[in-house]
Amino acid sequence: MEYHQTDGSRRIAIDPISRVEGHGKITLLLDADNHVHEARLHIVEFRGFEKFIQGRPYTEVPYFVQRLCGICPVSHHLAAAKAVDQLVGVDELTPTATKLRRLLHFGQVLQSHALHFFHLSSPDFLFGFGSDMAHRNIVGVLEDYPDIGLKGIKLRKYGQQVIAAIAGKRIHGAATVPGGMNKTLSNDERKALLVDVADIITWSQDAVTLNETIHLQHPENHAFATMPTNYVGMVGTQGEMELYHGGLRARRADGSDIFDQFDYTQYNAAIREEVRNWSYMKFPYLTTLGKENGWYRVGPLARVNLCDSIPTPLAEAARVRFRAFANGAYVHDTLAFHWARMIEMLYCAEAIQALLHDPEIMGTDLVVTGEKRREGIGVIEAPRGTLFHHYQVDEQGLVEKANLIVSTTSNNHAMNESVRSVANHYLDGQEITEGLLNHLEVAVRAYDPCLSCATHALGKMPLQVELVSHDGQLLSRVSKNIDGSIGCELD
Repeated sequence: MEYHQTDGSRRIAIDPISRVEGHGKITLLLDADNHVHEARLHIVEFRGFEKFIQGRPYTEVPYFVQRLCGICPVSHHLAAAKAVDQLVGVDELTPTATKLRRLLHFGQVLQSHALHFFHLSSPDFLFGFGSDMAHRNIVGVLEDYPDIGLKGIKLRKYGQQVIAAIAGKRIHGAATVPGGMNKTLSNDERKALLVDVADIITWSQDAVTLNETIHLQHPENHAFATMPTNYVGMVGTQGEMELYHGGLRARRADGSDIFDQFDYTQYNAAIREEVRNWSYMKFPYLTTLGKENGWYRVGPLARVNLCDSIPTPLAEAARVRFRAFANGAYVHDTLAFHWARMIEMLYCAEAIQALLHDPEIMGTDLVVTGEKRREGIGVIEAPRGTLFHHYQVDEQGLVEKANLIVSTTSNNHAMNESVRSVANHYLDGQEITEGLLNHLEVAVRAYDPCLSCATHALGKMPLQVELVSHDGQLLSRVSKNIDGSIGCELD
């Protein structure tokens, strides 16, 4: 989509961004010589989950919020469940309930990572960023690389089978209750999941090898959309990778500490959110570093950089190779998100196998009770990064206030920086083609954004209406600004 301005400049919009979850667009402002003056990622959908769950009983919240997304509902379900546990006065679940939740979470991360790389991102790397758009998709992968495509499909299917065994169905199931879980894992379900788990581990190893090979053999990708950043993620008590429960760790690009083993129930002392007038997605930042320097990245790249080890042997060996790529320092390559994502998928596959052989997974003691509280905060490492759910309830247990900081929101500033970097390096002064525009989408897809999840907030967001002529010329623009004022621009 292209709009022409009266000063000879033009605005190009990639609308919508393809092969991501949710709706967003990228806009470029170019002068008459195709030099880039502005490049932005816009999130243009709005959903308002924080508002419309107000007044609902807290027991409903874990089931409501998973409707934020059809790709990562389990992550929202579990983050909300951890917050609800606190509302009923429970700080520690039974061993069986904890392990069932972990198994559920590992299945979710595995299926989400498989979906993102094989279905959404692999066409860019297997065919080239500027290859034929009609062939640059999962159908093209299955035609030209059937072994890779089928493994990806089977990996995702297995993760969904794990979810279905625990939550009753693959999407939007019902697994948790306040203080625990609502069903046991049967021996038949356990045996069925064990049948294919060895293959799942092998295929996950193959995916790590594929991504490692692609990254090492294409040095031109190392600087693509890349920048040194702060990183935030959850780690275990010994600094190990921890996706379900742990302390928050934040470090600068050089690996120095900002904070470590930070109690996530105090997150609002460490992270604040900023609203800007051109996106429905907020911009979080680390309080101690301020708005300008405090932005950070979350997700697989952050977690593999931040952790001191991974608890399973094959994934740990892959992590060591990953860090060796940067000579032991942090890997800042944005496209290395995919490599790190596959390392995490391998970790989940190994962890699933270990849990299925753990006798406690078959236990029947599932629920703990306690004294009710008025506030609960649940944090989990979702596939896309650290996910915060914060609820306050009244005396009747009805939600009074809710705040969610989702992974994609935390990556918002970084995604915009990556888009600007790619626009300036690859598109500036060039004749714009679909292949070059896809470079911008490749930068966004590296973060595996879930744009639906990221537009939950209700705040002082702008509204803009544009009148465009039949030939694409912008005639007028009316906007409602974040302060409530109305602006009118005529061309």
